[in-house]
Amino acid sequence: MDFVSRRNWFFLISSLVMLVSIISLLLPNGLNTGLEFTGGSSMTLKFQEDVSQEDLRSQLTALGHPDAVIQHLGEGSFFIRTRTLEEAQSGETSEREKIISELEDSLGSGVELSDFFSVSPSIASETVNNAILIVVIASVVILIYITWAFRRVPSPIRYGISAIVALIHDVVIVLGVFSIAGRIFDLEVNAMFIAGVLTIIGYSVHDTIVVFDRIRENLTRGIGRDLGSTINISIQDTIGRSLNTSLTLLFAIVALLLFGGATIQDFLIVLLIGIIVGTYSSVWIASQILMVWESGDFGTLLRRLPLPFPSKGR
Repeated sequence: MDFVSRRNWFFLISSLVMLVSIISLLLPNGLNTGLEFTGGSSMTLKFQEDVSQEDLRSQLTALGHPDAVIQHLGEGSFFIRTRTLEEAQSGETSEREKIISELEDSLGSGVELSDFFSVSPSIASETVNNAILIVVIASVVILIYITWAFRRVPSPIRYGISAIVALIHDVVIVLGVFSIAGRIFDLEVNAMFIAGVLTIIGYSVHDTIVVFDRIRENLTRGIGRDLGSTINISIQDTIGRSLNTSLTLLFAIVALLLFGGATIQDFLIVLLIGIIVGTYSSVWIASQILMVWESGDFGTLLRRLPLPFPSKGR
């Protein structure tokens, strides 16, 4: 298969998916962020008697939590998310204990606190800044490493930048999918999500370097009549390995999703989406970006895009 000659189709598909992702992210409540990023408290309560979600919501509203998020977990258990609850001070009961006591009295049912987690708004803001900083630092280090690793080929920085562009492509699409899934399936962006994104970055770069390394070898050996044919041969040499590795990982992730615990579910979903997108970008995006850059076809590519303003020469 001639991958290089079909690069505009790959760019078009990626552009459309990224456009949908960006639009979803820019809409109100673009990401359903967890407590680590917004601050607040969450608790899991198990009632001994049958309690309806509507009755629980009305009682929480009366207790000053009209915006509480309530999810029924089954068998009398409810997940409740509120603003940050105040801790006990100078011998007084905490706000969490007051809520549980009031719910027991008003709903006539014993309540067992299964889990409680709280993050202050200042810690949440620091988490957001640290998450962004970590991704930026990782990208810069990757750029430096790839540029150094490919220093023996002409314009090695182009290899690094092409890999970073593919990474941005992966992260934007993963964020977009989580944005859409957050509205439909109530998926949250939390600390596990950041761990998953960093894992995706590492996996995608590894896959991209495999393709780039084969391109470098084939250029050195003079395989291919030109750059396009050399890249095409290199993709054909490595695509079997990339797909086999990705499928093996996907099988393991699906098994964990089906039989693993709920605590790592968000992390596994990020990996599932990221491996699919990362494999696609490593084979069909990163190498094609390198192709249009090395051949000087960026101008031609931009002229073919439906830009909202006329480019020079039109």
